[in-house]
Amino acid sequence: MKQRLIAAALLFILPITAAEKPNVILILTDDQGYGDIAAHGNPILKTPHLDKLHAESARLTDFHVDPTCSPTRGALMTGKYSHRVRAWHTIAGGNHLRESEITMADVFRANGYRTAIFGKWHLGSNFPFRPIDRGFDEWLGQGDGGTGTTDDHFLNDRVNDHYLHNGDWKQINGWAPEVFYNSAIDYIRKRNIDQQPFFVYLPTYLPHAPHTLPDPKWADEYRKKVDDKTAYFFTAIEKIDGLIGKLRATLSEEKIDRDTIIIFMTDNGATSGSEIFNAGMRGKKGAIYDGGHRVPFFLHWPAGKLRQGEDITTLNAHIDVLPTLVELCHLTLAKPIDFDGRSFHNQLTNPAAEVPERTLFVETQRTFKPEKWQNAAAMTTRWRLLNNTALYEIKIDPAQNENVIKDHPEVVAKLRQEFDAYWTKVSPGDRDRAVFIVGDERDPETFLSASDWYLPQVPWNHSMVAAGPAHCGDWQIRAAHTGSYRFEVRRWPREADAPLAATPEIKKTVDAWDATGPKHDLVYGSKKTPFKKLPVASVRLTVGDKTQTLPAADGANEVIFKIDLQKDQSQSVKAELLDISGKVISGGYYVYSNLLK
Repeated sequence: MKQRLIAAALLFILPITAAEKPNVILILTDDQGYGDIAAHGNPILKTPHLDKLHAESARLTDFHVDPTCSPTRGALMTGKYSHRVRAWHTIAGGNHLRESEITMADVFRANGYRTAIFGKWHLGSNFPFRPIDRGFDEWLGQGDGGTGTTDDHFLNDRVNDHYLHNGDWKQINGWAPEVFYNSAIDYIRKRNIDQQPFFVYLPTYLPHAPHTLPDPKWADEYRKKVDDKTAYFFTAIEKIDGLIGKLRATLSEEKIDRDTIIIFMTDNGATSGSEIFNAGMRGKKGAIYDGGHRVPFFLHWPAGKLRQGEDITTLNAHIDVLPTLVELCHLTLAKPIDFDGRSFHNQLTNPAAEVPERTLFVETQRTFKPEKWQNAAAMTTRWRLLNNTALYEIKIDPAQNENVIKDHPEVVAKLRQEFDAYWTKVSPGDRDRAVFIVGDERDPETFLSASDWYLPQVPWNHSMVAAGPAHCGDWQIRAAHTGSYRFEVRRWPREADAPLAATPEIKKTVDAWDATGPKHDLVYGSKKTPFKKLPVASVRLTVGDKTQTLPAADGANEVIFKIDLQKDQSQSVKAELLDISGKVISGGYYVYSNLLK
């Protein structure tokens, strides 16, 4: 933590010339694949505004990210490989960006920009991992990993939801994507009045499932051509497309469209729409074939004298975005950052630019003990070496059907050698635990939830918790101050207002669970999860080497413990729900902690 604060402080002492800086808007959609755009050949989907942006942008057509959400976001924000910055999973604590990393928001803020995020962070749920701890002045979001994750408000379903605004919950009417885009538009208008350059990060939760729509009739046209799930998915993309059009219209009205960089990209390969059109690629989200990590990338900046309306076919990746923006926006770094990526500025401006050959790497292990070459790919412009066992010549075999590893031993040897160097660089501390700081004035109450348990199987959303699984994990904390701390252990989150041994009395039905019992779910085509009672008679809490067991009063929603902690001492927290015999039923899925004054 100390290292990160020092680095950030060094950035802040640099001279600022904000008036010379272009604004930057970075749009990142969730689970939209390369083929989920009409301009890329999708025969069903309608995306007129993305098509227009495509026509007016420099397009990186061989652009790669990680195969899943958090790793992509960690790499994008730092310019470093996700494995190196500890973003190795989407749950189980593996989605918390290392404290010492300097983020894209840190860099922009240190150069005089106002910084804001509207949407999905997915790089940490508590201090010091939240967006407002990592360089963002303004933050509007929901659950760190998405709507319905255990750190999200229990009643959220993307319509008239509760949102975290700079760390505090507030209810806002409307459909979530519209709330985020409208809030971003309001923010941009305000920044323009103040004549402050801005960096706005717009990572929507959609079109990631569940695909809630305020009006199911929105999907009727697509239902005539595809199954219900894909119809909802395509509808979400089309609606976001319209919001992108509204955003661009705002920039024009504010007369800042020429001086604003717009980047559009997605966080991993195809999901629901992959069977309809996948641009000839093999694999989808989670795969190390190109279909899992090759995504659209458009960069639009009318005043930048870029190759607008052209395809750039060289090999690039998410780790290149921050180095490129540093160069495009003339940002200054107090000290060099050891980026894994490199700037593609020259590719944007000069079609004859010489681009040195490079090898890039993606992996998706999601395991607690990383294994070299497991679910990993080494990539060059010409080759893809997967799992150290299959080699594909991507330009002549984009579907990756023919393994030619036996025909090119010299290529394989070179890629293996380069992967060795990559592995050596990214591995140190790769599975260090994320440590939440409790009792800090910047985040007075820490909300611990089951999605951050360090376990191979984790109940990471409210639906899983509703089913009452027997899993039980722990969290790592560090006290900001010496003192007595309150730990409130619950079976259900506060807003559910339900006893430990009972179930919530809620009439509203959200995406994943249903208080009245199993019902058919149009979006998933399966059964929703009913609430399950657990016979909780007592609760055991272990913090470091201190263990207490307290009875659960009849009808109580929580059991409260008081534990003395020493400043800066790191220790584990484990809550267990027990039956009348003292047997562990499950973990305490939700724990609230704060320093007692």
